[in-house]
Amino acid sequence: MNVDVRHLRALAAIGDEGSVTGAARVLHITQPALSRTLEQLESRLGVRLVERTTRRLELTEAGTRLWEHAHRILRQLDDALAEAAAPAREPRPLRLAFAWAALGRHTVPLLRAWREQHPRVRVEIHRLDDPEAAVRRGRADLAFLRVRPHLGAPLALAELASERRLAVLPDHHPLAGRSALLLEDLADQVVALCSTAATTGPELWPRGRRPATIDVPGVDEWLTTIATGEAVGVTAEGTSHHHSHPGVRYVPLADAAPVPVYLAWPTDPAHPATADFVRLTRHHLAHP
Repeated sequence: MNVDVRHLRALAAIGDEGSVTGAARVLHITQPALSRTLEQLESRLGVRLVERTTRRLELTEAGTRLWEHAHRILRQLDDALAEAAAPAREPRPLRLAFAWAALGRHTVPLLRAWREQHPRVRVEIHRLDDPEAAVRRGRADLAFLRVRPHLGAPLALAELASERRLAVLPDHHPLAGRSALLLEDLADQVVALCSTAATTGPELWPRGRRPATIDVPGVDEWLTTIATGEAVGVTAEGTSHHHSHPGVRYVPLADAAPVPVYLAWPTDPAHPATADFVRLTRHHLAHP
C-alpha cells in the first residue's frame, strides 16, 4: 500500500489537536487539503481511522494505534534526517520520563554514573502525566513506571525493584508521630488520590473498610491538600525522596503491599544508547 510521510503527519496532527481545524493550522495547510489527505489514507488502508460527527472528532481504535505508531515513526525519521545532516554533532539527548518520582533515592546516583560513563550522551528528565504513552509515541526513549504497561503495548519492560508504601499525613495530624501505621489506621480518614500516581486506590483497603476519597490533579496539589489537613495520602517510597514538603510527614505502612518499579522502553528503540542505559540501571539497582 502506498502511504506517504504526509499521511502520517496528517493523522498525528489530527489526533493531537482533536480537530481538522487545529491540525490544519499546525501543519500550515488548508482544511480541505487535510481532509483529502486523511480520506486518501483511510482509502489506501481500507479502514476508518477517524469518526466524524457535527460536534466532535474521535480516533477509532485502529486510528489510535496508527496515531501512536505515526508519532514514533516520525520521531525516528526526524532524528535520522538530523543525524544525516550533521553526522559529527553531539548525539541527541536520551529522553527519560516519569510520572512523579523517577527512581527515588537511586535517581541522582544513577544519573551521575551515566554522566561519568557516557559523557557525550546527555539524559533529559521529563515529568509527564503519562510517561508510558510518551514512550509509545516516541516522545520519550525510556520511562520509569510504577504501574505495569497495558497488555499489547509495544514496550520492553524490566522490573527493577519494589518500594514500600508510605502514609502521608499533615505534620499536625495525631498519627504523624507514629513510627509505622496500618491501613486500618487510615480507614476513617479522607484519602487524597493523585491522578498522575495510580498506585493507590480504595481497593487497597478491604471491602467494608474503604475510606472516603477525593481526587486531585497532580502531585503539587496532592501535597498541598494533605498539608492543609483536608486529607491524608498513600504513596510509594520514591515520592518521599522527590517531594519533601514542610507540611507533611511520611510514615511507613506496615501491612500494605509494596509497589513495583519498572523501566520501560520501545521494543524497537529509537535511541542507540537505550540498551546501555537499561544495562547501567539494572547494574546500579543490583549494586547500589
